[in-house]
Amino acid sequence: MIALSLAEIAEVVGGQMHDIPDPSVSVTGPVVRDSREAAPGSLFVAFVGERVDGHDFAGAAVEAGAAAVLASRPVGVPAIVVEDVQTALGALARHVVRRLGATLVALTGSAGKTSTKDLIAQVLRRKAPTVFTPGSLNNEIGLPLTALSATEETGFLVLEMGARGIGHIRYLTGLTPPKVGVVLNVGSAHIGEFGGREQIARAKGELVESLPSAEEGGAAVLNADDPLVRAMASRTKAKVILFGESGEADVRAENVRLTDSGQPVFRLHTPSGACDVTMRLYGEHHVSNALAAAAVAHELGMSAEEIATALSEAGSLSRWRMEVTERPDGVTVVNDAYNANPESMRAALRALAAMGRGRRTWAVLGKMAELGDEALAEHDAVGRLAVRLNVSKLVAVGGREASWLQLGAYNEGSWGEESVHVSDAQAAIDLLRSEVRPGDVVLVKASRSVGLESVAQALLEAGAEGEVAAR
Repeated sequence: MIALSLAEIAEVVGGQMHDIPDPSVSVTGPVVRDSREAAPGSLFVAFVGERVDGHDFAGAAVEAGAAAVLASRPVGVPAIVVEDVQTALGALARHVVRRLGATLVALTGSAGKTSTKDLIAQVLRRKAPTVFTPGSLNNEIGLPLTALSATEETGFLVLEMGARGIGHIRYLTGLTPPKVGVVLNVGSAHIGEFGGREQIARAKGELVESLPSAEEGGAAVLNADDPLVRAMASRTKAKVILFGESGEADVRAENVRLTDSGQPVFRLHTPSGACDVTMRLYGEHHVSNALAAAAVAHELGMSAEEIATALSEAGSLSRWRMEVTERPDGVTVVNDAYNANPESMRAALRALAAMGRGRRTWAVLGKMAELGDEALAEHDAVGRLAVRLNVSKLVAVGGREASWLQLGAYNEGSWGEESVHVSDAQAAIDLLRSEVRPGDVVLVKASRSVGLESVAQALLEAGAEGEVAAR
């Protein structure tokens, strides 16, 4: 964070200083919500959670070097006490962002946000120091914490913005007003909470509504291949830049194909030129993500050659998102277990099919959460797609939703042992340990609550220990 004295912070957040002997002491380190991350000069933010009260760890944070605690009550160590910690954190982020010289880039969408954010950051940091959202900390707490990690040297601040309702993105853009806004797609993620795709589009479009005008340098980067996103052009006064495979896109891909290992290759076209890209990531869905990143980079002054080189060298920065590991025996484990929705599930299955040409493939899938009335149809459709893509074996893990996955596969023609329903992650582990063979490709994917990353981890540990069935 840029250096601020405790007195300045108290004024910004409207707080009262308690047990602070010297208000001129500056916060020069990170702003953290976990006392284990406290460091000399940091500010510890004490949240009250369902199971843990951060105020109980205030002393430990100060002992580790924190200059003070942002709290809702006195804690016996240097503290700035406010009425609402979350509101105060947001006010502090807003103040710091206003003082930064960085260009803010914000993005949202139903699928692909984290992967695209990672790509944008990897491209832009070739031009200037770049701070970006770690993982998918894209809510009213994670976003200000990310913004507060920027310093005077930061050239670009890339922020992922999530939404679970109307007004959420409007609130986030109020804390960190972006100059460039990216909307990737409008899909089915959280459709049960929103009530329909049109409502999702309304919420996602709040991002482009927040942008400054074209005359002030505002730019809206929109997916030309998604009608609901493209229609958002009418909701912004910013310059509109379209990306996609459409011929009308300003930044587009041509001659898209996948390598034998499932990595995308394409010809990137931008208004400043065209270059070939060979990505290190897996799955054709990353082409759209790459085009969004390219559109942002072009708008911020990078050449087509610079962008293509950066995209070709970019890797995955976030855990459990198409994380591909090959065991010594040749089994390939694709850990995409961080989250799942219908769009990302379909993309992962297509990537599995591409990676598994000539090999036996496994799709270990669990429920997709928050789909409301669409849950049955969407799980059924994913099960059917696994069959259409000739996935060798579907392992549906969990309760009711998993049974719908297996039923969809069965109704599509997956009989015998081609699909199976197991009760939980441990049952899946037991099955895979006994049946996976050298050379197989195993995809693991479900909503975060299912915890299927344990399946991927067990497979990798089994490979390290030599536990694999003979051919």
